[in-house]
Amino acid sequence: MENIYNQKFERIESLTLAEYESCTFESVDFTKQNLNGFSFIDCVFNNCNLDMVEVGNTAFKHVKFFDCKLLGIRFDTCSPFLFQVEFESCYLNLASFYKMKIRKAIFKNCSLVETDFAQAHLVEADFSESDLRRAIFQQTNLEKANFNSAKDYNIDPENNNIKKAKFSVPGVFGLLEKYNIVIK
Repeated sequence: MENIYNQKFERIESLTLAEYESCTFESVDFTKQNLNGFSFIDCVFNNCNLDMVEVGNTAFKHVKFFDCKLLGIRFDTCSPFLFQVEFESCYLNLASFYKMKIRKAIFKNCSLVETDFAQAHLVEADFSESDLRRAIFQQTNLEKANFNSAKDYNIDPENNNIKKAKFSVPGVFGLLEKYNIVIK
C-alpha cells in the first residue's frame, strides 16, 4: 500500500487506496465512497462530507473531524487496532459504534441522534454540548464520561456503567426516563 505523508487535500473527488499520515482533508465530499482498507494516521478532516461512507477495516488512528457530516457511518466495521477519533461540531446521526473500545473519545457539540453506542467501551468519553436524542446506550461502559451540557440522552443506569460519570441539570432527568415518572 502506498504511503502519503503530510499533504493537504482540498475539494478532491476521490482518494487512492493508501496509508495517509499527518494529512489534512479540507472541504472534501466523500459521500457514499468506498474507503474500505484505507489507513488514516494523525489526520484532520475539516468541513468534509463523509455521509454513508464505507469504512470496513479502515484504520482511524488519532484522527480529528471538525465541522464534518458523517451520517450513517458504521465505525464498528473499522479496524479496532489503535482506533482513536475526536469529533467536534459534527453530524454523526445514525452512526454506529457498537461494541467499540474508544477510551477518552471526544464528541463535542455534535449531533448524535439515533447513534448506536450499545455495548461500547467509552470510558472517559466527552459528550459535552452534544445532542443524544434517541442514541442507543445498552450495556455501555460510560465510566467517568462527561455528559455536562449534553442534551436529550436517555441512559438506563441499571443497564449501563455510569460510575463517576458527570451529568448536569436538567439533562440528568434522562437517567430517569425509563421510570415514566413526573418531575416538577
